[in-house]
Amino acid sequence: MDTIFLEQVKVQTKLGVPDWERTVPQTIILDIEIGYDFTHACRTDAIEDTIDYGRVVARIRETLAEHSFKLVEALGEHVCQLILQEFKAQNVQLKVSKPGILPGLKALGISIYRSA
Repeated sequence: MDTIFLEQVKVQTKLGVPDWERTVPQTIILDIEIGYDFTHACRTDAIEDTIDYGRVVARIRETLAEHSFKLVEALGEHVCQLILQEFKAQNVQLKVSKPGILPGLKALGISIYRSA
């Protein structure tokens, strides 16, 4: 299995359980690993034979700008399903971090793995 990785992707979205936390967008950080077979792309050197990283990031930013989530878990599931369905990935490992949300804590978040 081959892997595309996208580290420290900063995204603006509305996220949190308290209503006040969802009044303005906040920055979250995503670390994404996408499982995909690169065999054909390695031979053809053609972007259409792999996953376009730029399109993945653009779609994530677009969908998270349009949606509001209470739970980090729900946001993570949404992003994983988007990557699996729209980009035909074989699997996704996703880490979602909310930096500076609690005093004395660098970040909090989740890590999830989903497969097609």
